[in-house]
Amino acid sequence: MTHQRDSGAGPPDEYVEAEIQRLLAEDPAVAEQGITVVRRERALVLYGEVESPHRRDEILRRVSERFPDVPITSDIGVIRAQAPTEIEQLP
Repeated sequence: MTHQRDSGAGPPDEYVEAEIQRLLAEDPAVAEQGITVVRRERALVLYGEVESPHRRDEILRRVSERFPDVPITSDIGVIRAQAPTEIEQLP
């Protein structure tokens, strides 16, 4: 079975989905275990949470760089990992 990449003729296949999941987990610059790839109609959606907007942008950049013909949508949230800027006063 051969895998052909055509430009938007149909939804991404499981092969591309698995390749993106592997990139997210194994690329040393990404190494993100908490991102899930889900197929939705004609695009792939990345779900999960990361520690900064910069991290989210880097993940999306790497995925779209590696798979330029695959429509990618991001549903990656940012969790606040740093300490709050104000000290909370407890009674």
